[in-house]
Amino acid sequence: AEADPIAGRISNESPLGRVLMGRKVGDEVQVNAPDGLLTFRIIAIE
Repeated sequence: AEADPIAGRISNESPLGRVLMGRKVGDEVQVNAPDGLLTFRIIAIE
């Protein structure tokens, strides 16, 4: 659950982290952000 932005790691407890749990490469996810709804496509999981 530790975030490390420099290493490109997000917390699974963050809004984006919660949305990404259980997803796979190629999936698209949406997350609410202060500027509105953002859409991301998963291109890799490490």
